[in-house]
Amino acid sequence: MQRITFVFLFIIFGLNAFSQHDEEQIRTSLIKYINGTSFNDSALIDQAFYSEANLYLSKNDTSLWTVPVAEYMGWFKKGEQGQFNGRFGKILSIDHFRNIALAKAEIHIPKSDQTFIDMFLLKKLDGQWKIISKTAYSEESNANGDRILFIVSNAHFYGNSELPTGNSYSEIVNAYHAFKTAGYTVDFLSPQGGSIPLAYINTSDPLQKQYLYDPDFMYALKHTKSPEQVSPEMYKAVHYIGGGGAMFGVPENKEIQQIVMTIYEEQHGIISSVCHGTAGIVHLKTKDGKYLVDGKTVNGYPDAFEREGAEYFSHFPFLITKTIEEHGGTFNYSPRNSVHVEEDGNLITGQNYLSSAHVARRIIERLKRAESETGSLSIIKNQVN
Repeated sequence: MQRITFVFLFIIFGLNAFSQHDEEQIRTSLIKYINGTSFNDSALIDQAFYSEANLYLSKNDTSLWTVPVAEYMGWFKKGEQGQFNGRFGKILSIDHFRNIALAKAEIHIPKSDQTFIDMFLLKKLDGQWKIISKTAYSEESNANGDRILFIVSNAHFYGNSELPTGNSYSEIVNAYHAFKTAGYTVDFLSPQGGSIPLAYINTSDPLQKQYLYDPDFMYALKHTKSPEQVSPEMYKAVHYIGGGGAMFGVPENKEIQQIVMTIYEEQHGIISSVCHGTAGIVHLKTKDGKYLVDGKTVNGYPDAFEREGAEYFSHFPFLITKTIEEHGGTFNYSPRNSVHVEEDGNLITGQNYLSSAHVARRIIERLKRAESETGSLSIIKNQVN
């Protein structure tokens, strides 16, 4: 009986491994398509598609316009090879079964105020996943191509206990919706990548319910990026999500710290957090070795609101308010269930889930101000020249 169980488990784990490997290969083919069409690289496009694939598109009054992939590649040979052409792409979902797959991608072209939803049919041919057909739908969009990086935790429990915890779903949704509505693209980063635990889900809340049943949004939460998959230069801001899980795995992660400080110091980006997500910023240090919070005013979930006698509290690796003050910061907060946001330069922090959308809007306002100032400087420079 024991041997049969072992064989069964071996088969199950083996199938899961093959499934994950296939999904990574599918993702690789889709990324080749996205990068090839964004950088006028016809060789990458060629690698992504089956040689006899067709694209089923629309043109003017033609409801179905069939374009052979060879003709499609020719469109991108006209531009300067390897030069970014203004297209931003993102994989929304992948659904595969054995040797066939369906996938969806979102393509933004800000200069023409358009967003395309691309649908792909893929097949595994001679051991390689190839796109065998593609169709697309386009609509007007305010997507600007700018990206925000949400930082979430993989922790399912408080420390080494069996007390369940997770990422605050309401904090994710409230901020995500604010950014998406304003035209920003949001990616998710966790220490290990992959799926994350969610907490504080309220399906009576219309916005939470909307995203809970949005398959593209939930796919993103199931397939968060790991640190090695993130390029800091792609992001304008980072946003640490709260929930009890934020206390574990994220604050001490050196790779995430490096990504965040690169965005902050080299990209002049914004660091933000909400509620227990502020735990993620307490150990951040600048290039000169100073703590990020030193001399700054910070907000988050205050130690004063924690239940000191509760079991969960005994598993905290540190206290947020206390650590920030020890590192030279000033911690301000308001009464419970109040909206509170602190903005100190490019550091923006909020107290609770009620503050999530407000923090996001502060980030958006600051990014738009910076963009406006950069634009004004460019105009002045051109006039001088």
